[in-house]
Amino acid sequence: MKKRLNIGLVGLGCVGSAVAKILQENQEIIKDRAGVEIMIKKAVVRDVKKRKGYPFEISNDLESLIEDEEIDIIVELMGGVEVPYLLAKKTLAKQKAFVTANKAMLAYHRYELEQIAKNTPIGFEASVCGGIPIIKALKDGLSANHILSFKGILNGTSNYILSQMFKNQASFKDALKDAQHLGYAELNPEFDIKGIDAAHKLLILASLAYGIDAKLEEILIEGIEKIEPDDMEFAKEFGYSIKLLGIAKKHQDCIELRVHPSMIKNECMLSKVDGVMNAISVIGDKVGETLYYGAGAGGEPTASAVISDIIEIARKKSSLMLGFETPQKLPLKPKEEIQCAYYARLLVSDEKGVFSQISAILAQNDISLNNVLQKEIPHSNKAKILFSTHTTNEKSMLNALKELENLKSVLDTPKMIRLEH
Repeated sequence: MKKRLNIGLVGLGCVGSAVAKILQENQEIIKDRAGVEIMIKKAVVRDVKKRKGYPFEISNDLESLIEDEEIDIIVELMGGVEVPYLLAKKTLAKQKAFVTANKAMLAYHRYELEQIAKNTPIGFEASVCGGIPIIKALKDGLSANHILSFKGILNGTSNYILSQMFKNQASFKDALKDAQHLGYAELNPEFDIKGIDAAHKLLILASLAYGIDAKLEEILIEGIEKIEPDDMEFAKEFGYSIKLLGIAKKHQDCIELRVHPSMIKNECMLSKVDGVMNAISVIGDKVGETLYYGAGAGGEPTASAVISDIIEIARKKSSLMLGFETPQKLPLKPKEEIQCAYYARLLVSDEKGVFSQISAILAQNDISLNNVLQKEIPHSNKAKILFSTHTTNEKSMLNALKELENLKSVLDTPKMIRLEH
């Protein structure tokens, strides 16, 4: 048995530098738990001049890692999709283990990598929710269960923004600026606020839970950029919080996957998850509900997950990458057949008969009202009507909103948020 595992590290940014730091600072406990010494032999970065002072070789030559026979595991922390995918293929072709935190690459290429890998280990715990060990929970801890559903706060940036809007009555624009000032949001925050980052993670988790090879463009994805303080006020009035959720549900004949802002009851544990924290609720048919909470991003939490994969490989634990030898080929539930309750916000003329027009259109689409809040806009002949419905289907709700938009008394495009009970 080898006494030392050599790591080839790609990327020395926030996470990569934390991996190097933890491997050095916690060297003894990691060795005790892995059974071997784990050392970085070489790192590859774009600009060698900016990365000095490390006790290992640094270059900009990716091929040197792949061709180095002394390197046992390549750890990819550079981001992107196609270049990391090519690196992964070359690494696995050399029968070197591969560890990645790259959720975007896995969202598109996870099944191809599993087929290429065969018996060569691939670790990707850090790809979903940073330091939360949700990958291992689904692959190992809950492997005796049918996963009936899971839902979670999978993106810390959007959760911070929504928390600021809910607690401090901040506008979306101001909450986003605050998140950028604190370093929680990028200068271009599109992946976070439009739900794309959360969707990447949802697809990876759905592969583990259901063996489904769904693509980004096949699932319902909505972001948080259209949410306004009025929506938060309605939520508070009727005992809800608003969170961007990734949701998966197993039906008898299909799998339902979606990412969007959701109103959830304040009694729900996920409603209490604020700031940049992540949390996932998983319901198994035997274990019931389990909840996983922790830091979903950041250098050290994500590096902790990366190193957990390295230790698992060092222990020579053999396992299928996605947890399924023969994935059950259940199709995705069509978006228009999704069923839930809904909230809508309408800007209308403040005149008689408007609400009866709205009620008539909802009734024609078999939609029944649950709660209603009307707000007059001072010094204008306009009002806002905020309402929630009982359970209906996506097709009926979208048809109703389209008909409402065509009313002369409705002055702007109706806005909608789904309710998740």
